[in-house]
Amino acid sequence: MSNLSLELKNISKTFKQGDEQLNVLKNINLSIKPKEVVALIGPSGSGKSTLLQIAGLLDEPTSGTVCIEGEECTGNTDNMLTMLRRNYLGFVYQYHNLLPDFDAAENVILPQLIAGTKYKDARDKAMWLLRRLGLEERAEHRPAELSGGEQQRVAIARALANTPKLLLADEPTGNLDPNTSDNVFLTLLEVVKETGLSALIATHNIDLAHKMDREVALKNGNLIDIRATNFITKGENFY
Repeated sequence: MSNLSLELKNISKTFKQGDEQLNVLKNINLSIKPKEVVALIGPSGSGKSTLLQIAGLLDEPTSGTVCIEGEECTGNTDNMLTMLRRNYLGFVYQYHNLLPDFDAAENVILPQLIAGTKYKDARDKAMWLLRRLGLEERAEHRPAELSGGEQQRVAIARALANTPKLLLADEPTGNLDPNTSDNVFLTLLEVVKETGLSALIATHNIDLAHKMDREVALKNGNLIDIRATNFITKGENFY
């Protein structure tokens, strides 16, 4: 068993734009320990989503390696990557992407059934998560019958349904009004801490970022540990 949930080693990502190359990520190194919650910050277009896609095994880096729970993942077959995502990772996106024809509980049950969990156990887990997220009474409502904040909490429950080791969240409350965003985000942090997950969470919210164990920032393709560099006194703005 590795003492790291996630390790990114010398990750670079380059895109072609016509005859030019755009270096979005430059030799990124990042390690996340078990139960550590890390904020990923940076302005729009800085590469946060790209880094999360690579960390989540949804995109290949141009160079470098991704290790999850000590296992090197880069270059694996599609079937192996699917298995690694299913067994180790949970994802929360800015848009909830719930299945519209299924109610809240079913949206949380289905990923478990796909992973081989028995229906009764899957439903018990779904109801526990929805209860913890304050949605027990909304379990039989379809997404269209839920508010934006409720839909995003269902998405969080879905991401946690298969008991991942690492949660990756890309602006998970960026599509909500400020008050709802803060409430959902704080609930997310509480549940992550309670369940002992590691997490890498991209956010623009400086106050919420400060509530996490550590903050790293993307700037000009480079990753900076902003607490270690005392960014506030230097007048840097990574948000």
